[in-house]
Amino acid sequence: MIKAVLFDMDGVIINSEPLHHKAYHLMFAKVGITVDHTLYESFTGQATLPICKQLVEKFNLDDSPESLVALKRGFFKELFYNDPELDLIPGVRNRIEDYYANGLTLILASSASMGNINNVFDRFGLDHYFKAKLSGADLKASKPHPEIFLKAAEASGHAKEDCIVIEDSTNGIKAAHAAGIPCIAFKSPHSKNQDYSLADTVIENFNEIAFSKLRTLEGIK
Repeated sequence: MIKAVLFDMDGVIINSEPLHHKAYHLMFAKVGITVDHTLYESFTGQATLPICKQLVEKFNLDDSPESLVALKRGFFKELFYNDPELDLIPGVRNRIEDYYANGLTLILASSASMGNINNVFDRFGLDHYFKAKLSGADLKASKPHPEIFLKAAEASGHAKEDCIVIEDSTNGIKAAHAAGIPCIAFKSPHSKNQDYSLADTVIENFNEIAFSKLRTLEGIK
């Protein structure tokens, strides 16, 4: 029986992927590297530090991973307050309010830093609905490792069998699968070429997963 929903944030709650894309590419240009589409898309759902560690190794950079993280986050912060593209994913606020009103426990489980999470929740007034917020940046392992979803299920106070995950990335879906938690894949227009094969069901619109429909979805019990 579904008692808790574990939400990813970027690409699921907020359309921040275009801003992350801009911020990463500003950072790439700053350190003089070219990252192709295939490599960039493989980063979707991962925390920033592991991504920057991969970049330093792949491009043999003199910069530290931590300095790349600081550059990227600086660019993202500027975009967060000035880019008009930033908004909630259409329909997601209605679903959050719907689940909350029907007694589901909501947990945020994102690879974003806690600073970015708090900025988003403050800007869009989401704290009221969520029991807890977890940042992958504070954990030992990043998605696709299952750690964040196992901890999110624990934070919900419910057995993982009574939780579901909503994700938009290959890495996030793999993490949910590895955690043994059913996963709804949101086919976000902002997350390109992601693999949904391990998801229990795939949606393109949040109206498809209204509370009244959750228990009838194929693959979700």
